[in-house]
Amino acid sequence: MQNVQSRITSQGQVSIPARIRRKLGLTPGSTVEWCERGPEVLVRRATKYSSLEIHQAVFPSPPERKSAEEMDVGIGDHMRRRHAGS
Repeated sequence: MQNVQSRITSQGQVSIPARIRRKLGLTPGSTVEWCERGPEVLVRRATKYSSLEIHQAVFPSPPERKSAEEMDVGIGDHMRRRHAGS
């Protein structure tokens, strides 16, 4: 892919070339991220949610700790319920 260039306006605005917008699926209202990587800056489509937000949604809070005895009782209860009709 060839490099493409954009000009910066006096107000600091940059137009994203059409080819890049299509490739990234950018539409009016889309958000892009500017990521510094040493001497370079990477521009990419911003995701809707951060990885931290996704992690918190999947794992809302750590489960409460159980003692070995409590786990034995829970496993026994589960096995009795699961195989009650056998």
